[in-house]
Amino acid sequence: MFLVFAIPKTMRAVVYRGVNDLRLETVPVPRIGANELLVKVAICGVCPTDIKKIQHGTVSPPRIFGHETAGTIVKIGGRSSSLITRHSSLKIGDRVALHHHVPCLKCHFCRHRAFAQCETYKRTGITAGFEPAGGGYAEYVRVMDFVLPGVVKIPEKNSFAEGAMLEPVNTILKAVKRLNLLPGDNVLVAGQGPIGLMFTKILQLAHVNVLATDLLASRLKLAKKFGAKWTVNPERSRNLQVASRRDMNVATGGLDAAIIAVPSDDAVLQALQLVRGGGQILLFAHTKRAAKPEVQSPKSEVQNESRSHFALHPPHFSLDLASVCLDEKDLIGSYSSDFTLQAEVARLVFSRRLDVRPLITHRFPLEQTAAAIALAARPTENSLKILVTQT
Repeated sequence: MFLVFAIPKTMRAVVYRGVNDLRLETVPVPRIGANELLVKVAICGVCPTDIKKIQHGTVSPPRIFGHETAGTIVKIGGRSSSLITRHSSLKIGDRVALHHHVPCLKCHFCRHRAFAQCETYKRTGITAGFEPAGGGYAEYVRVMDFVLPGVVKIPEKNSFAEGAMLEPVNTILKAVKRLNLLPGDNVLVAGQGPIGLMFTKILQLAHVNVLATDLLASRLKLAKKFGAKWTVNPERSRNLQVASRRDMNVATGGLDAAIIAVPSDDAVLQALQLVRGGGQILLFAHTKRAAKPEVQSPKSEVQNESRSHFALHPPHFSLDLASVCLDEKDLIGSYSSDFTLQAEVARLVFSRRLDVRPLITHRFPLEQTAAAIALAARPTENSLKILVTQT
């Protein structure tokens, strides 16, 4: 005997119809093929990358967004009650966290561990209909076979909310592993929203000293609870460099790395000044591409070169390249997740060494997804992680 769930033919879903246009609609429940899963969604987190797509229209409608998803397996393709993969054994009734991107692990990019550049990884393997886009803002999602290795079972003691946090935690752990850090190093984490706070905690668990910065006093207070050794409000400090050196008692020798968890160019420039020679600056929140330069008929070669230079390098952002070359500072980026870290991430979250529960401040029902997106886009003093929930 195995569990049998009554599955309707239609479901509710929040459909993206254009810029800032989200509509609660009735759509068909996704059909699944052999070796695929149908998962009844319990919770889906609101992610900044989806906010960017919704507010700036960077992808074409219609789509159903939401990729930080956890729920219950209610059907397995091929009329089976269980599915054994290379990574786990899944069955109907299992509570699972989903992972919408899984790389091929064979291509040039994968061999270099640049998984987010892999063509297979770029395919979204979870959908609630239309062009696959995660689908978590719906009642059911189809999990395609090529992303099954990313499915993680949620232990009985843990909640769906904790399961939904695996994907964002994965992106953070991936970024931290890109840094050449040693115990006792000093690291700036610019921005103490939910992402910045998780960076702070993971670094503290690695015995790294964290200087946390944010404009909100409530978040700086929370950063202390998440393990920050020093906190600074960069807006109130006329000179962050002076403030950070004072707080670190100068004797520590400065910063070994900086993580920019806010899309601030000024924070990047400050970090380049603060990090000592041989250090690293990691960009985590600069995910919106600059506008491409216009192609115009040049009046002269000099004028054309000038236009193209300033189009690619806006005058307001002046990067001292000698600080990268002579001081041997690394300016690097980290984007999206690393599937190979899933087991480590699950241990970190489900053991509650990284307790994500205090980060969850707001839960919205599916029909209020637009309000959830709006709050996440413009956080308040008391808002951190926002979830869309159906439990």
